[in-house]
Amino acid sequence: MHFLAVCGSVAEARRLFDQSHVRDLVSWNTLIGGYVRKGVPAEALELFWRMAEDGEARPDEVTMIGVVSGCGQLRDLELGRRLHGYVETARVRCTVRMMNVLMDMYVKCGDLERAKSVFDSIGSKTVVSWTTMVVGYAKFGMMDEARRVFDEMPERDAFPWNALMAGYVQCKQGKDALRLFHEMQEAKVEPNEITMVNLLSACAQLGALEMGIWVHRFIDRNQLSLSVALGTSLLDMYAKCGNIEKAISVFKEIPEKNALTWTAMICGLANHGHAGEAIEYFHRMIELGLQPDEITFIGVLSACCHAGLVKEGQHFFNLLVSKYRLERKMKHYSCMIDLLGRAGHLDEAEHLVNTMPMEPDAVVWGAIFFACRMHGNISLGEKAAMKLVELDPSDSGIYVLLANMYAEANMRKKADKVRVMMRHLGVEKVPGCSCIELNGAVHEFIVKDKSHADTNAIYDCLHEITLQIRHTTTMIDIYATG
Repeated sequence: MHFLAVCGSVAEARRLFDQSHVRDLVSWNTLIGGYVRKGVPAEALELFWRMAEDGEARPDEVTMIGVVSGCGQLRDLELGRRLHGYVETARVRCTVRMMNVLMDMYVKCGDLERAKSVFDSIGSKTVVSWTTMVVGYAKFGMMDEARRVFDEMPERDAFPWNALMAGYVQCKQGKDALRLFHEMQEAKVEPNEITMVNLLSACAQLGALEMGIWVHRFIDRNQLSLSVALGTSLLDMYAKCGNIEKAISVFKEIPEKNALTWTAMICGLANHGHAGEAIEYFHRMIELGLQPDEITFIGVLSACCHAGLVKEGQHFFNLLVSKYRLERKMKHYSCMIDLLGRAGHLDEAEHLVNTMPMEPDAVVWGAIFFACRMHGNISLGEKAAMKLVELDPSDSGIYVLLANMYAEANMRKKADKVRVMMRHLGVEKVPGCSCIELNGAVHEFIVKDKSHADTNAIYDCLHEITLQIRHTTTMIDIYATG
């Protein structure tokens, strides 16, 4: 039974279990653990309740570790509380491993307070205990708390570093993820594949191509195989950092590709304006028998949008539901509305907005507004702009764009009225932000920014460049008139 369960043949193990006339605790635990490892926790729980009712064997720590882990997979908090109560009332031996599994279950089920309570009750915490708490805080976006727990750890291997880094990436704090990696290097902790995946995701968020290339070299230098996760992250990084040719090259090198790999490639091609190739890759993916998901369809719809392929876009928009039985999300509607709007089919775009099963968000109304501005439909553009103001009255960009639309249509009085409204409401134009990457670090600057540590040196350099430009311009003028 153990051999069959470990090898993944849980159905065969269950058949053997049912045929057995004498079942001891090991038999029950073997099958329960097999179901959990196989990812079918409902069967594990059903077997556990049968075990408790039959009374053939009394559940022990191993039993409860299996069923609590299964409960975590099911994300069933109420059941998790019942099982925790069972552990306490049945006086199951509460080892650190048992407590760690309870913590993990509460984190997965969304009860951070109970996870914290279990964590505080553990006398001799292991690296797993601390790491689970870091994961819990990171899951809820509480990165300051996650960092505090991380800093309090008496010892750290690669797992807590990866957990905190993944949290920063999940919370779109790519710069913090890169800083943490530099700390990891200083601490002489050996990074692994998971570290590289997190690091590549951070680079993709920031557009940090230089750092991404370093990661690629690290992968090659350490002869890490391009697994599905690592290969997909690498091609996604290159695509999002602007090097689509390298992304295609990496895609071809990945030995085994799943639907996520194909989806990343399709989205990358679409975002770079290679609509024909993106659609071709989609068809090749389908021919291989892989199932597209909602993100895959966002990729092909974006490709159609960039290329103005209205009929093809409508085909994919319908195919999503008719063939693959997927649910259209807001992003699918916004892509289709943007496609129709750009092509000048404003009536169809407005009809789609009015018939959506959910309330249109700012992206949808933004697509309508830009289409109206492009094609000079002032009345619908005004309606879209008002909806955007309702959704976010403090967004200065909406007022600026509306004023610009009026100005382009020679409606000066209305443009001035919008600017007066901005001043009256106290809405200020948000300054633009620029980013540069230098030696693996990303630096952000806004207009008249003096917050950078090297501000004085930067302004001195800009002053010198300005003087050189003026001198060069003067010399050109002299030669031109001489």
